[in-house]
Amino acid sequence: MSAWRTWLQPGMRVKRWGTLAFLGLTGMVLSVAVGLVWAYRSYYFELQADYPILRPLTLQFIPHPWREVLLLVVGLIIAGFAAVRLNRSLVAPLLAKEASGRALAQIVAEHRFGPVRPAFGVVAIGGGTGLSSLLRGLKHHDAGITAIVTVADDGGSTGRLRADFDIPAPGDIRNCIAALADDEALVTRLFQHRFEGDGTSLHGHSFGNLFITALTRTTGSFERAVEEASQVLNIRGRVLPATLENVQLSAELTDGTILHGESSVGEHGPRGKRIRRMFLTPRYPEAHAPALGAILNADLIILGPGSLFTSVVPNLLVAGIPDAIRWSEATVVYVCNVATQPGETDDFDAADHVRVIVDHLGPGRLDAVLVNANPASVVAARGEESIRPVVSGSLASEHLGVEVIARDLASEVNPLRHDSQKLATVLMELARSRPARRPRAVTDDPGAVYRESASHLNGDGHGRAGQPVRDLAATGPGQRFRPVDGHAPPE
Repeated sequence: MSAWRTWLQPGMRVKRWGTLAFLGLTGMVLSVAVGLVWAYRSYYFELQADYPILRPLTLQFIPHPWREVLLLVVGLIIAGFAAVRLNRSLVAPLLAKEASGRALAQIVAEHRFGPVRPAFGVVAIGGGTGLSSLLRGLKHHDAGITAIVTVADDGGSTGRLRADFDIPAPGDIRNCIAALADDEALVTRLFQHRFEGDGTSLHGHSFGNLFITALTRTTGSFERAVEEASQVLNIRGRVLPATLENVQLSAELTDGTILHGESSVGEHGPRGKRIRRMFLTPRYPEAHAPALGAILNADLIILGPGSLFTSVVPNLLVAGIPDAIRWSEATVVYVCNVATQPGETDDFDAADHVRVIVDHLGPGRLDAVLVNANPASVVAARGEESIRPVVSGSLASEHLGVEVIARDLASEVNPLRHDSQKLATVLMELARSRPARRPRAVTDDPGAVYRESASHLNGDGHGRAGQPVRDLAATGPGQRFRPVDGHAPPE
């Protein structure tokens, strides 16, 4: 909706007070005009003789200068009243909530009618730089964005803070919060500031990581800390940790080697080997309840982009998230990386990526995979022989039941990564072409969402009807919900 159409819609309470202000100003001008007529009394007598009706219209039955004073006072009262009303309609919402780049008409409309439901509910699941890049593009579209972020990072500033304070990883959370905020704002640049200077205790730390850690200690809750940090930056959407537990990511390679810690997976490779499986410690941590509610209410669920094994898969190892995706009526799309990642996806093509996702999500639930259709740009930009473009390869011929969408998604600045605007545009086109298969009520109560979605389930321990959404996380990755009415979940 254009700004002008927004201004003209009924109930904005701007047109009426603007019109009243105009009438008040007209009265003030009229008082000046009457005074001028009085100054030129000769014209007054000629007009009175020719047009007798002018006497009552110009208040000539009131002596000078009281008629001018009367018109001036009435005009000032009307203009002042209108100014107060305009202040309530225009200034109050601006004081209540900063513009953050939005049009004034949109801010006023939201203040009058409440938050406007976006065209699509989008849930992006992942971590690292890939997810934050996607969010920078999505925030410019009409979408209600929820980012569900892995908390398994253990490198750099994040790893040091986790070891010192026993908290979930704040690093990827920080990047996503900054991505959904106004990138030009001073507070956002401050949030991303990294301290430098060898020998200091702050060396390598990000201010945003320290801020979230301090909020966690102050509020006593990592969940509350993320919420408060999001409010400080006034982000366009929500950022939710996949779990509130302090988890460690591990990988088992095909030769039996086990690597502990997310940073170890990328550093010590497959390089000639492959990752057999990923697992978390503790096993099957409980999913964050609002994250499950967002998944069940979504119109579009996006997996990736980002490191396959250390950013995307860790979220699918959290108990409850794969089941929530299977039960959601949303379109599920996996965004395949533009290039391979040394130490994780050496020699992987798109089919290899999809097989890993299907292994963790279950067959038949992934609807589409989005791949870059311009591998030449990756070949020209790669700095290492081990980095190769991720091509569709045998994906179309393997009958995985996944639609392959090929588009030019590579960034012109860094062809090894996605262009956030190109990627967001294609995903919004996909959301418009594949509307949700049933209408669903949007609610901030994930328990209510779960009760609605779980009303068809039996009471065998796989999600009893009426239980809160937190109980959904009680099932492990291999377990599935079994409905009693014959309507199976997506297979």
